[in-house]
Amino acid sequence: MITLGTNQHGKAEVRLVHVTRPATGAAEGAHAIEDLNVSSQLRGDFASAFTEGDNAHVHATDTQKNVVYAKARELGVGSPEAFLIALADYWAEQPWVEGSVMKAEQYAWDRIPTNDHSFVRSGQSVRTAVVNSVGTERLVVSGITGLVVLKSTGSEFTGFPRDRYTTLAETTDRILATSITAWWRWSEPPADWNDAYAQIGEILLSTFADVHSLALQQTIHAMGRAVMEKFDGIAEFKISCPNKHHFLVDLDPFGLDNPGQVFHAADRPYGLIEATLCRDGAPAEPRAWASVPAFA
Repeated sequence: MITLGTNQHGKAEVRLVHVTRPATGAAEGAHAIEDLNVSSQLRGDFASAFTEGDNAHVHATDTQKNVVYAKARELGVGSPEAFLIALADYWAEQPWVEGSVMKAEQYAWDRIPTNDHSFVRSGQSVRTAVVNSVGTERLVVSGITGLVVLKSTGSEFTGFPRDRYTTLAETTDRILATSITAWWRWSEPPADWNDAYAQIGEILLSTFADVHSLALQQTIHAMGRAVMEKFDGIAEFKISCPNKHHFLVDLDPFGLDNPGQVFHAADRPYGLIEATLCRDGAPAEPRAWASVPAFA
């Protein structure tokens, strides 16, 4: 016997740009934009579509796309988390739907100061969110990816084991650079999703900058711990950081010294450091991570 297991269907990467105007249809005054990439997936009583080609229970992926746009018009966006919860709530009321997973990436734009309705993409980092719906439960995971940071000193790496294959020299002063991908699971939602995201971003940056790093492992642990100490509603924090190596260039062949000024930025291979921090007493919730890129 071959049995159909877990399945879902939906529309991936629905590009949504929502413009907030001072009044309906107004061209004058300050505008605001929210730029999202939304994916919608439904779980439920859909087995017959897979096993028999019977689509009687299938909510078309095109319909799921249309719901994204319609709900943006009816409700606005506000925050990725709030918008995804609204999508999950809508689909929870539809027949044959027993659960869903809604994902979003949000791209940041800054208003150009000389004009109220012109914008420039800001930064390289992307805000992320995933809402897993199971019955009446809404399991929310927020995150950030592509947050590239570098410190030119205040980092060292010493005391590691050495054997016949070890060639890396110890250093007490090096460049530390990485691209932060982090996810955090909420056991209790914050008062304001957008404010919480902004504060967490500031905590990640200030902790990276201020902690004297004995290893990237120590740094990412300090970042996660600082976030969880600030927000009691975060039950788990996952972080993945590639070590963007910068190697001092040997200028001796050219008769030049190199007192920590000229480096080669190597893109690969790279160290990859990952960790999960868990709040004591908070129960594990694997369902929340079911559709989140796996690490740690």
